[in-house]
Amino acid sequence: MALSREDWAGAALAALAADGLAGVAVEPLARRLGTSKGSFYWHFRDRGELIAATLELWERRDTTEVIAALETIPDPRERLGQLARSAFARAAAGHDAQSGVLAAAADPRVAPVLERVTRTRLAFLERQFETLGLDPAAARARARMAYALYVGLGDLRRAAPQAPLTEAEVAAIVELVVDTEAEGRVADPPARA
Repeated sequence: MALSREDWAGAALAALAADGLAGVAVEPLARRLGTSKGSFYWHFRDRGELIAATLELWERRDTTEVIAALETIPDPRERLGQLARSAFARAAAGHDAQSGVLAAAADPRVAPVLERVTRTRLAFLERQFETLGLDPAAARARARMAYALYVGLGDLRRAAPQAPLTEAEVAAIVELVVDTEAEGRVADPPARA
């Protein structure tokens, strides 16, 4: 079977999730795909072009297509719950490329894509929380909290792979994020002296 450009980008995305940007290397990917470097050069001029295609795939698959699918769910609470269950479970299990991309944030090829994806995701989350009745400031704060939890779960998985979160812990985190009724019950932080 002949490999496509998408096959290479998909394998590179899996390597990025597992090993960061250093994992996006031609020879190890060729071995993983069971092919030669010649196949790579049929589709890409160089590693930089592969990295660009990988980031494009990540943005499309993990942001654009996810948001489009979620927008077909009519109930905003269910929409948000579905997103949280899926994203948090993938991040906690180490199956999400976010932490690999984040680890390469200083790379000039990665930084603008990461910023665009982050802004898009935060805007989507804010809209969901506003739809659930939170005022814009509270929706923005809740979106940032939810996104920080998501990013943190991926980082926690990388930092402590021998102590993964349980399904019950992930479910509790999802409930925390989706429960906008708790907004009024959250105490204000104490004033600084």
